[in-house]
Amino acid sequence: MQLKNFLDSLILLGAIQGFIISLLLYHKKEKLYANKLLAVILFLISLACLNLYILNQDIIKGSVFWNAVSLFIPLVIIMPIGPLIYFYVESLYTPDFKLNRSHRIHFVPIIIDFFPNLFHCFFIAGALVNLYATTEYIFWDSFIDQFNMYADFPRWVSLTAYTIFAWRKWIVNRKIKVLDWPKQFLISFAIFQSIWLLHLVPYLIPSLSDALLDWVGWYPVYVPLTVMVYWLGFNGYLKARPLVVSKSINPETVQETLMTLEKIVFQDRMFLNPELSLSDVVNATGIPQKTISSVLNQHAGKSFNEFVNQFRVEEVKKRLLESQPHLTITGIAFECGFNSQATFQRTFKQFTGVSPTEFLAQHQKKS
Repeated sequence: MQLKNFLDSLILLGAIQGFIISLLLYHKKEKLYANKLLAVILFLISLACLNLYILNQDIIKGSVFWNAVSLFIPLVIIMPIGPLIYFYVESLYTPDFKLNRSHRIHFVPIIIDFFPNLFHCFFIAGALVNLYATTEYIFWDSFIDQFNMYADFPRWVSLTAYTIFAWRKWIVNRKIKVLDWPKQFLISFAIFQSIWLLHLVPYLIPSLSDALLDWVGWYPVYVPLTVMVYWLGFNGYLKARPLVVSKSINPETVQETLMTLEKIVFQDRMFLNPELSLSDVVNATGIPQKTISSVLNQHAGKSFNEFVNQFRVEEVKKRLLESQPHLTITGIAFECGFNSQATFQRTFKQFTGVSPTEFLAQHQKKS
């Protein structure tokens, strides 16, 4: 019992801290959109932690207020967190990013979180005009219990899918080494997702669900979630700032920068240098590093490595189709600027959709 009280107190304190940090983040002096998105993420997580505390303390049964809140206002709103994670990472790399109407579709599944409360509103309204009998309510109340149980599966899938999408976004932009915060942020969610899955599988098996909740309850999920609230709140408040800070660049500068980069990197064959770095290009062009990074990331949709590797892949494709019996595919890749076979294989497939061997076989068949 003492352990249970301690864990409940830990979860409550985590929720309170989450609410405070989310408020501070939302109104932080630096008016950054990323801060607002992180504030909403922390608020929703804290709300879920508060809900568990209320349930564990049986507050709802003894309070008319909390009973009414539980019927009409959802405290577990998980479906938006996945998209918010992705858009938060997006906003770190794109300072001008803002949610707009085109993003609304990502939040449509929130209906899963609101469905039980909408049902209660609908049923109570019907009961007031004598449309339903008490026995019907008992049946539908049982249905809602089952719905709440299995709703955790799409919640887990959504959160996992968007974390993966955000991870891919980080991979594209990982060469922007202003902060390592996005990687840490996503790893924390990946760890939590793994823990949640270990609890979710037996929870969704009817023969194991009751025994699992009687044994450990929801503590294996919410204690790590509370720890993450503490960690995200502290680090998010200190580190939440865009990784690329730049003013909008006029179209002429964008076009001139891209043309200069293509001339230096491609026409002057700089891409053949396996040690080519962004600083080398800055020295060769005289264009500030921030301008190059901004143009490539925000206007070309590529990292510096992707920009260079596209020319390397094209050169590899050209040489593969030429007769070079003295060289292996890996040898050709190294001559074209790649310094790792694994990187070459991954990059080639990324740009062409097939492996180098498959590419060569396809063209040999055509000839």
